[in-house]
Amino acid sequence: MRPERQHQVWRSEAGSRLWLSGLIAAMEHAEQPEVRRQPVAPELLVELRAQLALTASFRLSQISTLRH
Repeated sequence: MRPERQHQVWRSEAGSRLWLSGLIAAMEHAEQPEVRRQPVAPELLVELRAQLALTASFRLSQISTLRH
């Protein structure tokens, strides 16, 4: 799904529930011991750390920039 479409879907209650359900499913999958034992590529960790370092307002501004 394109980022601008995701933003529109998240605005609705049903979209928020769908997004949250997907997040919960991903977290439940990631907590499984066999999944946790798998190595993670260093470049993926670098990208994740960079995303987590951003403020929420900056991330939202990036989404709205993509919409235009």
